[in-house]
Amino acid sequence: MTITITAFERSPDRGQGLARDMRVRWALEEAGQPYDVRLLSFKAMKEPAHLALQPFGQIPTYEEGDLALFESGAIVFHIAERHQGLLPDDANARARAIAWMFAALNTVEPPVFDRALCMILERDKPWYEHRLRYLEDSIRNRLDKLSARLGDADWLDGAFSAGDLLMVTVLLRLKKGSGILEEYPNLSAYVARAEARPAYKRAFDAQLAVFTAASAG
Repeated sequence: MTITITAFERSPDRGQGLARDMRVRWALEEAGQPYDVRLLSFKAMKEPAHLALQPFGQIPTYEEGDLALFESGAIVFHIAERHQGLLPDDANARARAIAWMFAALNTVEPPVFDRALCMILERDKPWYEHRLRYLEDSIRNRLDKLSARLGDADWLDGAFSAGDLLMVTVLLRLKKGSGILEEYPNLSAYVARAEARPAYKRAFDAQLAVFTAASAG
């Protein structure tokens, strides 16, 4: 059965690989699974056909046979459970990798994503500078602990896993412009190692090609 995912027809991240379909593309590439992509306009994302798949009108979604999923973390988990390469075979290591998946999405990502939204939506508000400082302090608090835990290891818990995949996609939002990631040399190197993976490169090139084609049109 062919896997089909949805992605932005014209991504607001301008092809930087920050949209959440990138997580799913990368997971599928790591798992060696072919997939099709259905591109959606912002208008189409709010129409009944897409809302039947994604009740909040977002991307990505995942369809395989009679299975339809939404939420990038849940989709990555589904892929990781069914294919080799993203979760360890050892039960305890597998549980720890899943814990890192949750940590990426529930602990590290919220202030990182809120900072990005704040810079877009609240820049003209009287509280902007205070809120930005608060969010950046929150990010550093989390990265202090993440950096200490990673130390000089290549990955968070032994071999590369879906926990690393999700954590890196969160940290990538800090790579350009914030200066925050650069404060943590081991985390910067961690992200660079992930970006050097062939599966990441294939996923990145695929999503960038969509933006490039849309821009040319």
